[in-house]
Amino acid sequence: MWNERYSSKDYAYGSEPNDYFAICLAKYSPTGKILCAAEGEGRNAVHAAKIGLDAYAFDISEEGKKKALQLSNTHGVSINYAVGDFLQMDFTKNSFDATALIYAHFPPNILSTYHQKIASLIKPNGLVILEGFSTNHLELRNKNPKVGGPKKLEMLFSIESIQKDFKDFEILELEEVEIELNEGLYHNGLGKVIRFVCKKKVS
Repeated sequence: MWNERYSSKDYAYGSEPNDYFAICLAKYSPTGKILCAAEGEGRNAVHAAKIGLDAYAFDISEEGKKKALQLSNTHGVSINYAVGDFLQMDFTKNSFDATALIYAHFPPNILSTYHQKIASLIKPNGLVILEGFSTNHLELRNKNPKVGGPKKLEMLFSIESIQKDFKDFEILELEEVEIELNEGLYHNGLGKVIRFVCKKKVS
């Protein structure tokens, strides 16, 4: 599915970074290495690289990587992009200063495992920035499929599920909000999302 979606000339979710991600980078000013999860066509990793971060990304789609590298070349920056199963990737623990989970919806049987691995890769005092569709989004998606998001309730986020998966982090922001999405071809309309920023506690 993702290779098919990303094989189009157009950028599926646009070439500009996610608004919340860009705002958070400006607000918290992380430095060093950032890992962008399920990064698709590279819009967030490229933005991170443009403001001076050492940007790493991963996805399961080779077509997504191709588009991401095209975008990075257009902007004159470089990003590190891996393709494959994240759970099998050999990233070093406590090696990233920040991570971005922007609409990174995974199957329910592995979602918490993904989040736990993400958490293990973050340095003490490192940041997690997340925006994703909430469980209350499904009603809006049914009314307007153009807004996008998973069709299955169990792939959506709740405040409680986020708190559980990142329990060893200090919560800086965590809320469910209704927003108007205008991201490329597949995120258009009113949606309900979880917005979350946390900092890894020093043990």
